[in-house]
Amino acid sequence: MIAIVSAPSNLGLRPPQRGAVPGTAKAPEALRDAGLHAALAPHGALEAGAVLPGRYLDDERRPAGTVRNQDAVVDHARRLAHRLVSLRREGHSPLVLGGDCSLLLAAGLASKVSGGAGLVHVDGHTDFRHPGNSDSFGALAGEDLAAAIGRHVPAVADIDGLGPYFDAARTAHVGCRREDEELDEVSDAIALTIPADDIILYGAARAASRILTAPGLDRGFWLQVDVDVLDPAHMPAVDSPDPGGLSPQELTDFLRAVAPRAWGASVTVFDPDLDPDGTHARTIAAIVAEGLVRLGEESAAPSE
Repeated sequence: MIAIVSAPSNLGLRPPQRGAVPGTAKAPEALRDAGLHAALAPHGALEAGAVLPGRYLDDERRPAGTVRNQDAVVDHARRLAHRLVSLRREGHSPLVLGGDCSLLLAAGLASKVSGGAGLVHVDGHTDFRHPGNSDSFGALAGEDLAAAIGRHVPAVADIDGLGPYFDAARTAHVGCRREDEELDEVSDAIALTIPADDIILYGAARAASRILTAPGLDRGFWLQVDVDVLDPAHMPAVDSPDPGGLSPQELTDFLRAVAPRAWGASVTVFDPDLDPDGTHARTIAAIVAEGLVRLGEESAAPSE
């Protein structure tokens, strides 16, 4: 049974402008207003509360070698992971409504302590910036995949000595643009990489089949979905829109095929501040309600 968790974090994002605060913290309630909870309720979905983050700081002068809002990110990851582990052990499939992509740390911690699983990272970008390839690292919303497989500073990639949270050999990325700066590095680092144009050219069914038959993903995975995988023509309400993305139908078809194998999922980076009339919230709500309605139905039980 799906358990919906609100995780309204904006901690991993740069401010949209000096002194401003990213709007992703408003996303869970915007998606509720767009009808997502009501659409999932007839299928047995329950509400599992909220895990609130600490205060966002525009900390450009943070110490060298740290990430933005680092202490708050780590604290939130621990508390959200505890909620996810509890839900998983109760037999639920958590659906986390974010928030930004730094939430992947919590999913990684939860996966590691409840028996492990793979990761399917669906994102318009590889999110693989890290200290080894960039001098400008520090915003985890663009670095979450690197942190998830242990390629970041230990403070975020090895919380409580549990890193790497996901085995790179059991990790797949789906949806980046072919021009992504880290695409070659990611392709060498993880098990499977499927850029957006592969889905556009060959269809969501083939991409989903490659995921479901990939060695290491057979016992399930966490499904991280950043809505900037959609083309800006359909989803401009994100912090880094790039052309060449998926259509809502392509994303829905892919999610519908892979979601039953996932033990949980997170949906991130929608910014309601960029969606004043709610049009884009309704698009996301429709994709999630249709694409993730069978979340967890075929996933493996956690190890005790």
